[in-house]
Amino acid sequence: MFESFNPNAAATVDAGIYGLPHNEDTAKIVIIPVNWELTVSYGTGTFNGPEAVMNASLQMDLYHHDFPDLWKQGIWMDEFPRHFKVLHAGLRKDARIIIDAIEKGVIDENRPRYKEIYDRIRKANEDLRFWLTNRIAHWKSLGKIVGVLGGDHSVPLGYHLYLSDKESYGILQLDAHLDLRNAYEGFKYSHASIFYNALQFDAITKLVQVGIRDYCEEEADFVRSSNGRIKVFYDRDIRKRMFEGSSWRELTDEMIAELPDKVYVSIDIDGLDPKLCPNTGTPVPGGLQFEELIYMLNRLKASGKEIIGFDLCEVAPGEDEWDGNVGARVLYQLIGLAAG
Repeated sequence: MFESFNPNAAATVDAGIYGLPHNEDTAKIVIIPVNWELTVSYGTGTFNGPEAVMNASLQMDLYHHDFPDLWKQGIWMDEFPRHFKVLHAGLRKDARIIIDAIEKGVIDENRPRYKEIYDRIRKANEDLRFWLTNRIAHWKSLGKIVGVLGGDHSVPLGYHLYLSDKESYGILQLDAHLDLRNAYEGFKYSHASIFYNALQFDAITKLVQVGIRDYCEEEADFVRSSNGRIKVFYDRDIRKRMFEGSSWRELTDEMIAELPDKVYVSIDIDGLDPKLCPNTGTPVPGGLQFEELIYMLNRLKASGKEIIGFDLCEVAPGEDEWDGNVGARVLYQLIGLAAG
């Protein structure tokens, strides 16, 4: 099939991600979709993010400006287990009970009903984390490059569990939010707590956060108390420096210089200008433009640092395919970053 594949033709109905003919054996890059958004408290829809990216990818041209032969390396998307989707459907209703009670100011976390819900959701998130860790380990053992496609931003914790006993590394995070809350709304594995949880692993020596523009006092205090382990490039500071003459190259090189030799890249789509992702769960004014992100990733690639993993999260479909369209292109760039 691969020999007869025409990269200039339209994708067929039976094609894989990006319209490619690869399978789990022939693909060098495996994307693991994780349909999960148990704890989202504002906009929903990221559960269907992997399908939005998949569907939009079918209309993309494969010739990549920076990595022309990227598609030839083989890209294949794994399948998220059905039993997790069924579990999610029930627990999402339970999570909504908690969130509604919080919003109405009537929550009592010690009340048996609420405590039971919290425990079930915590257990489900832990089961998901271990499944993802084992799934990544499986593909890595076969020599694959692995990326994760969410779902909300809580899902990559399983990747950091996998990496935690392998090597020390840093994280480059693009996001509108710090995601450093301790058990936001009582959920230990909240989407707003991903990097608070990840930083419990000593293997992560540096977290560089870019595009941040919405955060709470608790998180700001956490950053200040990190003794330099966390470096934040706030969106407002970035723009101020650019307005006053700094170039984007100068700024991106400062970001990259903060990172160690091994880097994991985590992209929450809401780190971009919300006109690029209007249906994401918690859009915030400001953020990076598409080509600013691409330039930053290309500068990271040019630095010679080793990319040991990546994720893209918080893509949510709207009435059209716009968010998926942007997400599919961001994901393709991430694949090029890791494999190009």
